[in-house]
Amino acid sequence: MRKKLAETTVLLISTLKWSVLATIVGMTVGLSTAIFLKTLNWSISHTGQYSYYYLLLPAAFFVSAITIKYLAPDAEGHGTEKVIEAVHKYSGKIKIMVIPVKLVTSVITLAFGGSAGKEGPCAQIGGGVSSVLADILRLDDNDRKKLVICGISAGFAAVFGTPVAGAIFGVEVLFIGGLLYDILLPSFIAGIISYHVSAGLGVTHFHHSTKLALVYNDSLLIKMIIAGILFGLVSFLLIETMNLFHNLSSKIQIWKPFKGLIGGSLLIVLTLLFSTQYLGLGLDTIQATLTGTDIIWYAFLLKIIFTAITLNFGGSGGVITPIFFIGATSGVVFANFLGLDKGTLAAIGLVSLLAGATNTPIASSIMAIELFGADIAPYAALACIISFLMTGHRSIYPSQVLGIRKSSSIQVEIGKEIGETDTMTQHRKKSLINMVTVIGRIVKEKFIK
Repeated sequence: MRKKLAETTVLLISTLKWSVLATIVGMTVGLSTAIFLKTLNWSISHTGQYSYYYLLLPAAFFVSAITIKYLAPDAEGHGTEKVIEAVHKYSGKIKIMVIPVKLVTSVITLAFGGSAGKEGPCAQIGGGVSSVLADILRLDDNDRKKLVICGISAGFAAVFGTPVAGAIFGVEVLFIGGLLYDILLPSFIAGIISYHVSAGLGVTHFHHSTKLALVYNDSLLIKMIIAGILFGLVSFLLIETMNLFHNLSSKIQIWKPFKGLIGGSLLIVLTLLFSTQYLGLGLDTIQATLTGTDIIWYAFLLKIIFTAITLNFGGSGGVITPIFFIGATSGVVFANFLGLDKGTLAAIGLVSLLAGATNTPIASSIMAIELFGADIAPYAALACIISFLMTGHRSIYPSQVLGIRKSSSIQVEIGKEIGETDTMTQHRKKSLINMVTVIGRIVKEKFIK
């Protein structure tokens, strides 16, 4: 009896401890996220008043790259990856300079048209704030890791207005095929509080209640399976393109800020050739696809290229908002191909690309409900799981640790970072060429007469 009472007492104290810590994290990250998002929105609205604001992209990338290089190298690229790396390799230790540097460089990148997202900075700022808090409270390495994971969850919950999906994402994104159940409670508390704090400070969130335009029949399930496969292939293409541009950037042996000049100049040329539609966050395009507006068939391919250039040639920001753009626009294309409602499949594509590219099918399925309503849940979950499987043993976040084999026929080392597995290094160029060929053939047969 004494042992049972002792166990209950310990669990009660632990629950109270982490409830208090998670509350502090949620409040702090909610405030930090609100400051970042308001600064970002003001900057975008200010630069957007000028028709050719994107002509300053080379200068913006140069300033971003030089700031990161000399003040906080860990703020480079898309922030979530660096936080995952910090959790796995450095017990969640994140340098305090990462917080202001990531905020400033992401605002500079996005305000002048860099194709990136706003969730990576929020996750890195949330993780950084939590790491600093752990140092102040003198927590041990294990508790610091848990607190940083709470910070990731709080950042995602606040930036997208999805407290449940945000909490699950922070826990699910660390391991492919594994959930850290001991961190669920503080992650949920941090996510819920962060969401309400940011909303209370005037941060508006993206929600689109979708009336399901699918009527179940014998062929619908087959079409949704095909859609999941196609979204998985696009996830595959996104990851491989990002890796291709990363390798290309690594081979260019010049001062990193000069790479920013190259990347910004490339985006200017592409913008003049196509349009400004693929710059920045692209929220207007995402909203348009969700209302059933048609889109040019190669929009998702261009967004992949714009994003790969931005994040590998001097820009700073997240990658999930571009994933939403790519998923929604490819969903419109596949809806035309499959004969399904465009707005509905755009919504399903948005979360399915997230599931495939980040290996988070559970968080993505929950996000579908929080963003689009419960009616879409079974179809979104099906597509998310298939997309997750089709992406294979690769990720937009190479620091994710592989916890499962997605097929018993594929030999990969469990427990290693995904970037270190053989499937991420062997036959990369051949796989990418084959994927582009397959998608190009499908599109050509359907849309190009």
